[in-house]
Amino acid sequence: MPYKLSATLSSHSSDVRAVASPTDNLVLSASRDSTAISWLRESPSSFSLTSILQAGSRYVNAVGYLPPTVGAPQGYAVTGGQDMVINVFALDTSNKEDPEYSLVGHTDNVCAIHVGPSGAIISGSWDKTAKVWKDFKLQYDLKGHQQSVWAVLALDDSQFLTASADRTIKFWIQHKVMQTYEGHRDAVRGLAVVPDIGFASCSNDSEIRVWTMGGDVVYTLSGHTSFVYSLSILPNGDVVSAGEDRSVRVWRGGECAQIIVHPAISVWTVSTMPNGDIVSGCSDGVVRVFSDSEERWASEVDRKAFEEQVSSQALPSQQVGDVKKADLPGPEALATPGKKAGEVKMIRTGDIVEAHQWDSTSFTWQKIGEVVDAVGSGRKQLYNGKEYDYVFDVDIREGAPPLKLPYNVSENPYVAAQRFLQQNDISMNYLDEVAGFIEKNTSGVSLGGDSTYVDPYTGASRYHPASSQSSSGVPESAYLDPYTGSSRYSGTSPAPPPPVTPTPQTPLNILPFSTFVSFKQANVPAIQAKLYQFDDALRDDISTTSCAMYPEELMMIDEAFTFLSKVTSQPTPPTSVTVGAAHMEAIISISDRWPAVQRFPVMDLSRLVVAYCANAPATPGGRERFFDSLFKASDWSSVVSRRKPMSKAQETNVLLLLRTVANYFQEGTPVNEGQWVNQVFEALAQALYPLPSRPQRVALASVLFNFSCIHLKTPVSLAVSDRCVSLIYQMLRSEKEDPEVAYRACVALGNMLYAARTRNTPLEPQSQQVTEIKEVIASVKSSLKDERISNICKEIITLTP
Repeated sequence: MPYKLSATLSSHSSDVRAVASPTDNLVLSASRDSTAISWLRESPSSFSLTSILQAGSRYVNAVGYLPPTVGAPQGYAVTGGQDMVINVFALDTSNKEDPEYSLVGHTDNVCAIHVGPSGAIISGSWDKTAKVWKDFKLQYDLKGHQQSVWAVLALDDSQFLTASADRTIKFWIQHKVMQTYEGHRDAVRGLAVVPDIGFASCSNDSEIRVWTMGGDVVYTLSGHTSFVYSLSILPNGDVVSAGEDRSVRVWRGGECAQIIVHPAISVWTVSTMPNGDIVSGCSDGVVRVFSDSEERWASEVDRKAFEEQVSSQALPSQQVGDVKKADLPGPEALATPGKKAGEVKMIRTGDIVEAHQWDSTSFTWQKIGEVVDAVGSGRKQLYNGKEYDYVFDVDIREGAPPLKLPYNVSENPYVAAQRFLQQNDISMNYLDEVAGFIEKNTSGVSLGGDSTYVDPYTGASRYHPASSQSSSGVPESAYLDPYTGSSRYSGTSPAPPPPVTPTPQTPLNILPFSTFVSFKQANVPAIQAKLYQFDDALRDDISTTSCAMYPEELMMIDEAFTFLSKVTSQPTPPTSVTVGAAHMEAIISISDRWPAVQRFPVMDLSRLVVAYCANAPATPGGRERFFDSLFKASDWSSVVSRRKPMSKAQETNVLLLLRTVANYFQEGTPVNEGQWVNQVFEALAQALYPLPSRPQRVALASVLFNFSCIHLKTPVSLAVSDRCVSLIYQMLRSEKEDPEVAYRACVALGNMLYAARTRNTPLEPQSQQVTEIKEVIASVKSSLKDERISNICKEIITLTP
């Protein structure tokens, strides 16, 4: 009999990352919602929740089962997750927060747990080790992998198998490596014992391999179209696998016997029961049980609802192949049997293209979804002389014409998003948001009722950077800044009035202007999620694992985000958490190690930390180290050489560098302590102006403006003052396009001149500097016809002898 839906277990609120089914009547599940759940069968086709186990607030990624003892007649659930602790709960009918045992030893996320035949627990972690626990005490520490240990098996109390992101599998006797198995081309994600043969492994390379213990590959199972995450073995010896292609597959005699498609993006985990039932856990937060026994099948109504849920999913055309809609057959093509399990056939029903998959167990075609935007469907649109499947109108702000976003369904959404941002001079921090917009509006991802992308390694969601509200006090005109201002991608609210520019009754009442500007607005949880997502990716790649955050760094970063979450909330709650030198050292260390393309959330964190806790880098030499790290992280030396245009990573990182500096130049900043101010201006003076992007120029003008506000109240050395004025001259000479940039620079120059006069150090009438100021002012007035600029220039002239 084919496998059909038996039961649906719905209580988790996020991805189910692990399941265990040690008996016919018990299911254990672990989820990103920070809980593990115990389920008991109450009828042949239904289970009830009996206990929720929650020891903390971090993801639970692994679960296992310990058989009953005198103290725990129903056995134990063994869980592991992001808190790095293995918790052991005695099972009963009560919810629990306090485990009976906590096994401490791992220094990073616990991602795999297995319980051996005699009760030995083996755990695998991102700390590159596996650990064996006996009687709730550490027995063996298995060190040898070069990357995260994703899968573990306890064959008995002294023999173990481990699989890693380093693409290898290792066989251990006690704590010694006896053999290393190589062959997979990507991270090895799952292991299962195959009786009388050896073991099976699955990998991100989409293959399943069955090995002898001696290291020979007996056969390879190919059919999954993406990562394969989990394996289990049925009592009859059949192999069951689960993966990123939405499917659980049953393999018999080296061939795929059945494919069970799920209405979710990722099938993270699979387990088998002694009675032959299959249990799966998915990214939609649902645990499902499938049975080949008709007496345990769900009702016909429930099975039909599940099939409709699967068939209603939208499949991107590139997933099933590039075909012409006009050439597709009609429903009559389904009368011809398929040639093998999993064969996909597309048919045309009116204007709808349907994908059907051959089920060799029932000898029928099963609808698995509707194909969106089949290429060649006759709906091409022209844009700039080229044909596209879509040309979206994207509103940047009220009253402004929409921008055009062209996209072909054969493209990677991220490539199209990057092109759109580059052509329209919008911050690359919007890359994920624009790509998500494309996916949502092309129905490319609409599985399980959730279009949110889930990372195939960790289940982490995509980063949608800050996208609302303008930066506090920024002297903007109608333009809305694409990073801290209202979203250029989807903002519709009117631009705020320019807060730095009072509407003067007379043209000479602007200077001195001492209200600082800042770039404080941000979506703190999104920045945190992106930073952790990048850390996960670095940790999972054997070539970059050394770049990932250390446990003590992770603790510091967690505390920094906790602080920022509180101080940025409205109203601001009281908090005892502070950010200090240790947190800044962690930020510096991480930004120094991470690749350029993944630094931006770290630099974004720096921008917010200095805005809300300016004393964080205040230890002796701390400011110098911090700004040295910032300039290096932005690849400043390469940027200023202008040997080639900025990469997208450099563009983003330079923008965040300048905004961080602007945030640090605030009222009370100790500009005369140490050499850091001189260090900053020396570095900024190396660049060739103008900077290529408008947001960068606005940020640099804000740096100069904020420094001038400090100078109004705090005298600085003549050398530093001269460097600031020299930078202002460069900006005003080179700015030919943007009145906002020029206006901020003009106000900065006016403040510097005003401060000189109030300190009785006015310019000499015949000095070279006076001549230079007059030339610069004449240049900016002729280049930019703007009333604000005209007024401030008149006032600057009155301060010039």
